[in-house]
Amino acid sequence: MRIVLLCIVGTLMWSGLEYASASLARVDKVVVIKGKRLLILMKDGELFKTYRVSLGKRPEGHKIESGDQRTPEGRYILDSKNPKSKYHLAIHISYPNELDTINAQKRGVSPGGGIMIHGLPQHAPHFKEINGYADWTNGCIAVTNPEMEEIWQFVNAGTPIEIKP
Repeated sequence: MRIVLLCIVGTLMWSGLEYASASLARVDKVVVIKGKRLLILMKDGELFKTYRVSLGKRPEGHKIESGDQRTPEGRYILDSKNPKSKYHLAIHISYPNELDTINAQKRGVSPGGGIMIHGLPQHAPHFKEINGYADWTNGCIAVTNPEMEEIWQFVNAGTPIEIKP
């Protein structure tokens, strides 16, 4: 029995399953630098991986209200994951926070919501050529579908995200 178990463990390790699980290290922070169109995954205070991103159609400045097509700036939480998104996986950003809501109320507008990190639209293959080179979302942060699959594996719900200008 012991020899059989050792053979099974050895086979799993040899087949790369051990490597695959080790490579799926969870990150502890996500940073987006809008001006550079970068999404950075951080682990233990160190850069883990970077991705080029597309942003809202009007990327300059902080999101102020629903429909302004801006990507928010500030500190939020990646609070849930949607495996059935129409944009090939999506991770929800906790925008608006309390300050965003107060500022929108002062202006008499809705702050909007539904801001995500997501992949490309389903059934729109032409998008793979412009992601990271053109801003096309309504305020979200978009990456390619293979990149979204990686990010999905590395990021848990509850991970903080900081979006910088």
